[in-house]
Amino acid sequence: MTKKVNVGILGPGNIGTDLMYKIMRSPYMEVDIVSGIIPNSRGLALAEEHGIKTSLEGVGGILKTDCQIVFEATSAKSHLANAPLFEKAGKIAIDLTPAAVGPYVVPSVNLGTHLDKMNVNLITCGGQATIPIVAAISRVTTVLYGEIVASLASKSAGPGTRQNIDEFTQTTARGVEIIGGAKRGKAIIILNPAEPPITMRDTVHALVENPDEDAITRSVEDMVRTVQKYVPGYHLKVPPWFDDNRVTVILQIEGAGDYLPKYSGNLDIMTSAAVAVGEGYARKLLGLG
Repeated sequence: MTKKVNVGILGPGNIGTDLMYKIMRSPYMEVDIVSGIIPNSRGLALAEEHGIKTSLEGVGGILKTDCQIVFEATSAKSHLANAPLFEKAGKIAIDLTPAAVGPYVVPSVNLGTHLDKMNVNLITCGGQATIPIVAAISRVTTVLYGEIVASLASKSAGPGTRQNIDEFTQTTARGVEIIGGAKRGKAIIILNPAEPPITMRDTVHALVENPDEDAITRSVEDMVRTVQKYVPGYHLKVPPWFDDNRVTVILQIEGAGDYLPKYSGNLDIMTSAAVAVGEGYARKLLGLG
């Protein structure tokens, strides 16, 4: 394949830079521009080293290009302001912040559902890791309550993550309900300062009706294999265990090490999900289904 869809990355921080490296391997997308607002940005310097044009005009730099897809890797507050600008310019926005402007997308659960929308939201790292498991349980039985606890290395939580803590918990909880299928959801994030840094771990607790242990276990294991297609470091650390009508699952997510340390599975799962969604759009734009 020679023709690719031009895309832009807004935000040359850790997430934006890791995303750039992943997109560079994509058979369907090509990074046209990386734009930010901070001079001497390491991410912008790396983009230039790879022959990708850069801008210090932030969203303005993106709007001046003909890229068809924009990956927003800034903050929830920024995306709330930028979303209408992307829409007016006719650019598809894939939002890696918890701004929740567009519908929620988790590739392993509903990748193809919203490809007609101009703005989609990837929820949060905790959401991308845990909502597939809640959804896997939901397709077997009713989930009355779903609670997720995301534990990640403090070093892998940059300024953007820290600014978005409130949005993280609120958006993830809604995602557990809307995409995961739980009647009620709750999300907790833990930033662990341990040295050496811990690898991301997530715990899913679900209260269910009439649990069929074998069916739930098979569904969860199938979902893990589906997520691993785009996040190879996604592992079932502790398989489902049952206590009456309570189901608990523990996950571990290791990053690919493209730009970020491997312990930064929380960031890697976001960029991996973003590429999966971007390629879904790109295939559609290229007429590949």
